[in-house]
Amino acid sequence: MTAGSKNIVPHLWFDKEAKEAAAFYTSVFPDSQVVSEVVIKDTPSGDCDLVSFDLWGQRFMAISAGPYFSFNPSISFMVNFDPSRDKDAAEQLEAVWEKLSDGGIPLMPLDSYPFSKKYGWIQDKYGLSWQLILTNPEGEERPPILPSMMFIGENVGKAEEAVQFYLSIFKNSKEGISAKYAAGMEPNQEGTVMFSDFMLENVWLTAMDSGLEHGFQFNEAVSLLVNCDTQEEIDHYFEKLSAVPEAEQCGWLKDKYGVSWQIAPREMDEMMSNKSTQEQIDRVNKAMMPMKKLDIETLRKAYEGR
Repeated sequence: MTAGSKNIVPHLWFDKEAKEAAAFYTSVFPDSQVVSEVVIKDTPSGDCDLVSFDLWGQRFMAISAGPYFSFNPSISFMVNFDPSRDKDAAEQLEAVWEKLSDGGIPLMPLDSYPFSKKYGWIQDKYGLSWQLILTNPEGEERPPILPSMMFIGENVGKAEEAVQFYLSIFKNSKEGISAKYAAGMEPNQEGTVMFSDFMLENVWLTAMDSGLEHGFQFNEAVSLLVNCDTQEEIDHYFEKLSAVPEAEQCGWLKDKYGVSWQIAPREMDEMMSNKSTQEQIDRVNKAMMPMKKLDIETLRKAYEGR
């Protein structure tokens, strides 16, 4: 599966730095490239840069849409450096850590931990968080980059429930591994999730609980864009996931844990790319603006100028 055909794509909201950040990230990770850069005009945030880019096989999207949301570690990105895949995995990890450290802040220092010989958690200069880990290559291989959810504050202790909720909604989904906190690991409660991973629509993600005081929560800075092939799929995901009616806008929704999702037709990726004319992009955007749940047929007609 190529990065471009991924069914769930992390979407990053920047104030003004989407293009700059995409260029930075594609210089940090191997096998990475910027795929598309366009301008979406006349949005509530003015003219916005929309950038699509691939990092080590994982498609990302980024938008510059004003200073409304700030990244925090509630959604980070787990980066697996697998010695069975790359013989110089440890050196690769250190090189990526060094680049992300430029203007960044370590949240957990790069060190040896009981769960990995080499691991570190860092917030980069844009505020986005990355967990770099030298993985134990036994068992089923995981992709290099996985979106990682941390259940904290009012959500603490709900990671396991949330994973089961998502597994019940998404097709082509399955549980991976799960490790629980033992007794004596306060403030984390015994039996809550220390680490788990799971697959939705053939895309791997991770989830964990943290009992520490964090002072942040899930927000729109990182959302998960679900590419759908049919209107039925859009209807299904929108109906099952949306729990905050006032957050429904232009395909965006919030689930009951506060995680932001965008439910969109797969062809939007092409409509809003540099394969389209500015007029086509403008027409699609104008048609989309009043929508809550997206309607494929209306967007197609706008794109084709019908």
